[in-house]
Amino acid sequence: MADCLFCSIISGEVAGQVVLETDDVVGFLDARPVFKGHTLLVPREHVVTLPDLPDHLRDPFLAAGQRLAAAMVSGLDAQGSFVAMNNTVSQSVAHLHMHVVPRTKGDGLRGFFWPRTKYADGEAADYAARIREALDD
Repeated sequence: MADCLFCSIISGEVAGQVVLETDDVVGFLDARPVFKGHTLLVPREHVVTLPDLPDHLRDPFLAAGQRLAAAMVSGLDAQGSFVAMNNTVSQSVAHLHMHVVPRTKGDGLRGFFWPRTKYADGEAADYAARIREALDD
């Protein structure tokens, strides 16, 4: 879809710190992460909400989300992860995306208030590489 930022990242027209690519999904770092390593998982096919996700993408999408959640722990030394999706309301880009956010006890995340942080120069590439390495293990 021409106007979709995530479709542009998937196609390579817009740069993104890609951490996971399969035939069905792409995972890349959120440009405005809750915590560093915060990854967005999207289907390659333009799908707007979870109810729109075709049956043939449901398992690959969830399986990739599981892999990313595990990679937060092994690759970023997180204690766990927060996994979430919005459907229409609070969905800043109209392309289905799963947030996979590294978590540690006492990190300050409370409920659904999502503070945002920024990467220092070159830091996003380092986080992306660490997640890719954990996914390869």
